[in-house]
This record gives sequence, structure tokens and C-alpha cells, in this order.
Amino acid sequence: MTELQLPRPIGFVLGGGGSLGAMQVGMLRALTEAGVTADLAVGTSVGSLNAAVLALPGDDSADRLRRIWSRMTRHEAFPGGVLSQVRTLRHSKTNLFPNTGLAAIVDEHIGHDARFEDLALPLGVVTTDVETAEPLLIRSGPLLAPLLASCAIPGIYPPVEHEGRLLYDGGLVANVPMRQALAMGARSLVVLDCAFPGKIPGSPQTFAEVMMFTAMISMRNQAVLEAPLAAAEVPVVYVPGPAPVRVSPLDFSRTEALAEEAYTAARHYLAELTVDGPGLYGAPGLVTT
Repeated sequence: MTELQLPRPIGFVLGGGGSLGAMQVGMLRALTEAGVTADLAVGTSVGSLNAAVLALPGDDSADRLRRIWSRMTRHEAFPGGVLSQVRTLRHSKTNLFPNTGLAAIVDEHIGHDARFEDLALPLGVVTTDVETAEPLLIRSGPLLAPLLASCAIPGIYPPVEHEGRLLYDGGLVANVPMRQALAMGARSLVVLDCAFPGKIPGSPQTFAEVMMFTAMISMRNQAVLEAPLAAAEVPVVYVPGPAPVRVSPLDFSRTEALAEEAYTAARHYLAELTVDGPGLYGAPGLVTT
């Protein structure tokens, strides 16, 4: 495969999407084979977790991410059954799941005491400031709280207090944080949007699925509006996903298949791609056959 040439610094933009984040594993594999590597990474929600692993020191981050997802289960990310969810909601008044499972994932794979300053790549984690309803880009200090905040989908997880601010999931306002990557100095954007390639399942069957359904709609609309604006300034390579499948963002039973299908779709697309200046190469919702 001919290496794809992009102006540097190249910013990898990793969007949110729950279990659909497995697609980013395959996308990253295809990008590596095409010779496209990140100079900085920005992520929202599950994309912030993947971006943090990508930014860890060492040259095996993509393989490390693949191993993590191959063992990921719904119970780890969303612990407890229906009765447990009812008890959690009754106690918290705001959320169905505790974020203890997410914290354990961060502790195991990134490190409990890890800091942004320990990473090999500049990393931006996007959250939503509850007071202002604006995106907040966090780039320094301890990693744990910002990562938990970036994943804190309202109704699903509790908000996170960080440095005097109450924060929720960045996907509410910047699920595919292209503006934030530009603010960090990127001169090219490579977008790994895992919300679009997934097809929203049929009618939600549980309260948790209703909350995720609402979040996914917001995520999709934001990307459609923002991608052309970013593309007016720099090349924006929108890595395609596989043909849409009906899978819930709460379902972790198909992670390996999603990663492999995303790899195949991205590999075929990148093999034919030529970038010539600013513009949108690909688009939100693009799939390959």
C-alpha cells in the first residue's frame, strides 16, 4: 500500500459510540498500514479512552488496544443487571450505572496515577461543562477524572467533578472533536467516527437503551455540521466504517467482528485515497462495499 501523505501535525480525532468504539481498533490498524501516524490525539467518550491508549509510550499501542477490546465485556463497562440499575437510580437519582467499572478499566490499561504529561503524544480529552453547556478540552494533570467525565453519558453514568467544575460526556456537544484538534495545532485531521457506521437498533427495549439512543442522535448531527467547517481549513480524512449493522452501543458481543469489518472498509478506502489540500475526504456516514 502506498503511504498516504498528509500535512503535519496530524491530529487523530476519535469519536464516541459506546461498544462501537471497537471499530476504531480496525481503523487504526488500516491507518498504520497506510503509513499514517498521529502527532496528537483528541477523543470524546469511548474515543477518549482509545485515544489515551494510543498516546501511551511504546510502539505497540494499536496492538495493545486490540488486546483490550478482545477481552472487553458489557459487565465491565456497565456492571449489574436490571435490579442493580434500579437500585443505583434510586440511590443516585441521576444515573443507572456507577462509573466504578470504567475506573477499573482505566486503572488496568492506562494506570491509576497516569497523567497527561506521561504520554508519548499530546492528548486532548473532551467533556461538557454542565454550568456552561460548552465543550471543555482537558490536556493536563491526572487522566482518570477527565476520562470518566468524557464518558459520563447523562442518565447512564454520574457526572464527574474536576477542578471545581461538574462535567458530563463530551458527546453532548463535541462527539467528534475536530475543532479541538485544530485548536491543538493539527494541520490535518484523521477522523475515526464510530457512531455513524453503526445503525441505530430498532425500538429501544430498556431505559438504558433509550438514553443511548438519544445520545447517538445528538452525536450524528454534530458531526454532519462540523466536518465541512474543519475541511475548509485543513484536509479532513473521514475514515469510513463497514456497512451498517444493527447493534446496540451497550452490546459488546460483536467487538472483534466490528474491528475486522472496520479494518477491511478503511483499508480499501485508504488504498484509493489521494489528498490534495484542504477539503473533506470522505464524510460522516460513508460506508464502503
